[in-house]
Amino acid sequence: MVQKIDHLKESPSQTAGPYVHIGCVPNFCGLSGVYPADPGAVMTNDATKGERISVTGCVYDGVGAELRDVLVEIWQADADGIYPGNDPRGPADPNFTGWGRQAGDYGTGEWTFQTIRPGPVPFPDGRLQAPHITFWVVARGINTGLHTRMYFPDVDTAADPVLSRIEHKARIPTLIASETGPNAFRFDIHLHGDQETVFFDM
Repeated sequence: MVQKIDHLKESPSQTAGPYVHIGCVPNFCGLSGVYPADPGAVMTNDATKGERISVTGCVYDGVGAELRDVLVEIWQADADGIYPGNDPRGPADPNFTGWGRQAGDYGTGEWTFQTIRPGPVPFPDGRLQAPHITFWVVARGINTGLHTRMYFPDVDTAADPVLSRIEHKARIPTLIASETGPNAFRFDIHLHGDQETVFFDM
């Protein structure tokens, strides 16, 4: 017997709404038992080398409202500037994941990563890049994830080979975090407007 399916309704259109969160951060969504902890929630352990830092921020839309359904991922090198995985320069710190994922708070849109300060990594031509953290952002209305970088306010970025390629130098500050306390940084991402963050074509 063939089942009639005309009673099934189409799911609401969501580019990265609650369905992505359920799959990527189920514990955050109140669905326990899928993972002991959400993937990317913990990046360090007691043996991780390097300076422990926290990075907090929000993603804002074009009218300055925080996105409350945002999902943010970061990638970064370890304290010695080695990426976990297949970095040919040597083994990375085995006690550091190099990757994190956090969902924005449903009330405030704010997210926080507990990580370490990364070391400098080489550009393909050998020049050293200033220490940075790569961000990837998805949310409702964002069809393709957006890539950007966060640099540290106490590091000289003048010779960074990536920042030097940005034509509008007045926009470089959108990639510099602010220090809010000891080992604490804030990095807000603006999708549009006068403070629009620089995004990279990856």
